[in-house]
Amino acid sequence: MSIPEIHEQAEHKMLQSLESFKHGLTKIRTGRPSPQLLDTVHVEYYGAMLPLSQVANLSLLDARTIGVAPWEKGMGAKIEKAIRESDLGLNPSSQGDLIRVPMPAMTEERRKELTKVVRNDGEAAKIAIRNLRRDANDAVKKLVKEKLASEDDERRAQDDVQKLTDRMINEVDRLVAAKEQDIMAV
Repeated sequence: MSIPEIHEQAEHKMLQSLESFKHGLTKIRTGRPSPQLLDTVHVEYYGAMLPLSQVANLSLLDARTIGVAPWEKGMGAKIEKAIRESDLGLNPSSQGDLIRVPMPAMTEERRKELTKVVRNDGEAAKIAIRNLRRDANDAVKKLVKEKLASEDDERRAQDDVQKLTDRMINEVDRLVAAKEQDIMAV
């Protein structure tokens, strides 16, 4: 493996860690409802567990309510049960073919708790990125040890990996700050 391949692989894995962190942030509820909040809910559909978005249309009805419109008539009760039993703490109610999912107002204490969760998730993402930096630097050192790269190449490669790491960590910090601001906004 060459130094450019090591750098490319490290960048790819760091971007994957960043995407995973971004995806995790969408599950953390802010004061505003979002249909993505229900992405983790799965419903039994003819013996298979499917994501809610594959059996119903999700939309915002108003500033505090998500609407779930099942595509099949008989799915309403199953969807309502799946939402109620999820770990999201939501209490849906049926109105004919439409299921209304009101979002409870968040207390100040809950908001502070969620910001701690966001910070912890951000720190975990940073640790993953730093571990990838270490792995890339170790791979470069191995090339130098095997006389496949010079020490100058090693220093340049480590500088490049460090710049990449700094960029990714700054992005994580930016995402954490934006999510905290979103959570604390009343």
